[in-house]
Amino acid sequence: MPPLSGIDHVLVAVADLDRARLAWERLGFTLTPRGRHLQQGTGNYCIMFARDYIELLGVVDAAQGAGGLGDFLGTGEGARGVAFATRSAAATAAELQRRGVAAGAPRDLARQLELPEGTVLPRFKLVSLPPTATPGLSAFVCEHLTPDLVRRPGWLVHANGAVALRGVTVLVAATEKLRLPYETLFGAGVNTTDDVLTVHAGPHLLTFVTPDDFTALYPEAEIDVDRALPAIAAVTLASADLARTADHLTQWQVAHAALADGTVLVPPAEASGTLLIFKR
Repeated sequence: MPPLSGIDHVLVAVADLDRARLAWERLGFTLTPRGRHLQQGTGNYCIMFARDYIELLGVVDAAQGAGGLGDFLGTGEGARGVAFATRSAAATAAELQRRGVAAGAPRDLARQLELPEGTVLPRFKLVSLPPTATPGLSAFVCEHLTPDLVRRPGWLVHANGAVALRGVTVLVAATEKLRLPYETLFGAGVNTTDDVLTVHAGPHLLTFVTPDDFTALYPEAEIDVDRALPAIAAVTLASADLARTADHLTQWQVAHAALADGTVLVPPAEASGTLLIFKR
C-alpha cells in the first residue's frame, strides 16, 4: 500500500494575511481564526474541509525565519506546495526510507490558535521529502495529532458550496522523468496520456502538464503560462452545487467563467495568485 493517503492540505503563499482573509471570504469560504506557528515567523488562516484543507500562509515576523516563504513571495503570491496526509509520520518515514526515499525524521510543529474560549495549540508531526522524491512539486508529509481542534463543524460549511479538495495542476517543462518517483510514492496510480502525467494520490489527483497542454485543457483560464517552472497553476475543488458556486460569485461580483459542463473557473487575481477550478 502507498505510505501516503492523499493530500492533507495545499499551501497558498500570501503577502498580507488579513487582505487574503477578506478576499477568500468574498469567494465564499469560511476561514478559521488566525493561527501563529510557534518558533517560526509565519501565520495562517485555513479553509477546512472534512478530510483536507487550504492553508493561506504568510510571513508575520521575518526575524524568526519563514522557511523560504519570503523568497517565494518575492516572485508573487500563489500556491506554493502541498502536504501529503499520513496517519503515522514515523511509519511513513520508515516505509519511504525502505523504498529508497531520503525522508527526514518526524519533527514537531505547533501553532497558536485564538478561539473565543481561549488559546489552543493544534499539533502536528512533519516529515520532509527531498526534491528528488516529488519532482516539480514542493511537498512534505503531515500527521495531525489534534485533528478536533482544527475541524469544528462550523468551519466546514462554505457559502460557495465547496466541500473538498480534488487536486492540483502543476506546470512543468516536461513530464517524462516524473513517472518513476511518483510511482515510488503512490504505486500503480500514475498514468501518462501524451505529455500529461496524472498521479492518483488517494482521493486526490496531481496533474502535471506543460504550459501548452494546460492552455489546451483550459483555454478560458487566465494564468501566466510564461512563469518560471515548475509552478502550481491551479487548485481544483469539489462543489456540492456548482450553480450555488456561480451564484455566490455573481452576487459578490467575483470574476469567474462558467464552462459548458458546469465547471467554474476563478482567475488568480481573485484568489491570491491561484486559479481555482470548481467541479462536481
